[in-house]
Amino acid sequence: MKAGIYVHIPFCESRCIYCGFYSTTAKDWCTRYVDALLKEMRMRSDELRSLYPDNECTIDTVYIGGGTPSTLSTEDIARIINTIKEVYPCTTREITMEMNPDDVTPALITSVRTLGVNRISLGVQTFSDERLRFIRRRHNAAQAVKAVETIRRAGIDNISIDLMFGFPYETLDDWQNDLNTALKLRPNHISAYSLMYEEGTPLYLLLQNGKIKQTDDDTCLAMYTMLMDTLSANGYEHYEISNFCLPGYRAIHNSSYWNDTPYLGFGAAAHSYNLLTRSWNVADIKEYINTIKRGKLPSDSERIDNDTHYDDIITTAMRTHEGVDLKRLKPEYRDYALRSAKSDIDGGLLELTNDHLRLTRKGLFVSDMVMSNLMKV
Repeated sequence: MKAGIYVHIPFCESRCIYCGFYSTTAKDWCTRYVDALLKEMRMRSDELRSLYPDNECTIDTVYIGGGTPSTLSTEDIARIINTIKEVYPCTTREITMEMNPDDVTPALITSVRTLGVNRISLGVQTFSDERLRFIRRRHNAAQAVKAVETIRRAGIDNISIDLMFGFPYETLDDWQNDLNTALKLRPNHISAYSLMYEEGTPLYLLLQNGKIKQTDDDTCLAMYTMLMDTLSANGYEHYEISNFCLPGYRAIHNSSYWNDTPYLGFGAAAHSYNLLTRSWNVADIKEYINTIKRGKLPSDSERIDNDTHYDDIITTAMRTHEGVDLKRLKPEYRDYALRSAKSDIDGGLLELTNDHLRLTRKGLFVSDMVMSNLMKV
């Protein structure tokens, strides 16, 4: 059995106005946090082995996300990666680390490459300095371009960049310019998302107070269409709703989320999934550290029943280009899926090909609704 590891680094130099992930600017907690993180890894070393004693489990992918992992010292990054290799049997094909463009230096890339990091996910978001200032990113467009070049020169050639569209007052021409700049850099992978207004974020408060205007749905759909058409015309595979790659460069770790692969999540607010249960750590750095110090795991969990597992498969696999492999489902759930899908197949939102139920291009635009129609719970 292959499994993945996700490590959450919650530290940021500053908070972006749209971010709903758990993070903190209290960097004086870094060393204590990494100490607790490594202890959690050791406390859970037998977790998958005890659940599947007859099936050897190896760690196939590692993803270090956040927050901003690139704000850690190279010593702490080394402690994290070396502890994973020490505690868990690893056959790691992919070790990804998220970075901010302004953190990227030749020395940092050389250090993490030596540790085994072979993929960098770069938080670009946009190549517009005006929009970067609006969302309070620390870097500018020139730094983003330079970061991609620095990463390549330092010996890591698997680069993913994140982009956002649907900023207030952003035009289609603005978005096309972002895509054109990205294509000049030719990253191996591009993740692109519509700007979200999550409750409790500064961005949400600006909207609620009438200080900004949300981009209308028609414009966002036009931007998504432009994204698909532009990247496809330039050789990128659209393999998941929000993810595109050059041939052979799908994100292996992220694909595990969409393909029902177990993963262990370490750190405050990190989630884990072992096919039988889903668990999540407390989203509070102080409580996380103090609980680990007492020798206890700072987590809650829920048992996954058959209906929930079916729904999980629908809401993850349906996001992919291949869709849901009906052969993976028990007969009762396969029959339920086919019955539930009939109206959307007739309406051109779903298609059934070689026992795979997948979204059509038309269905991509209303994917949440289509998946909801297929779910049990």
